[in-house]
Amino acid sequence: MRMKVCRRAHFNAAHRLYRKDWSDEQNVAIFGKCSNPNYHGHNYELIVGVTGEVDPETGFVIDLKKLKDYIKSEIEEAFDHKNLNEEVVEFKELNPTAENIAIVIWKKLRKKIDTTYDIEVTLYETPRNFVVYNGE
Repeated sequence: MRMKVCRRAHFNAAHRLYRKDWSDEQNVAIFGKCSNPNYHGHNYELIVGVTGEVDPETGFVIDLKKLKDYIKSEIEEAFDHKNLNEEVVEFKELNPTAENIAIVIWKKLRKKIDTTYDIEVTLYETPRNFVVYNGE
């Protein structure tokens, strides 16, 4: 029997949406106030879903304590209270949109979680704006 188990996490981070190769006017036209040169912040809510077979011995799909530890070490410690553009190496050349942040999170967790499991990342940038990424 396959089942998805989920873990919720939280981090606060600042970012600026812009392209270095565009003018200020073009960045403002595309990214609006999110291209503020002084950055802006979000209280991100993260849900990581792991889908796999229920182990008949443990009754677990995956040990949620291990998933909690992976999220803490790979995501929360790396992103929480950081300026994503300036302090997180993955975003030195990658625009930290919600879409790109979710992809980076998925890739970081994929390195830790056995490939027999499917992973889904849901990232809320605001209570009403969120993205979902499953590696496709």
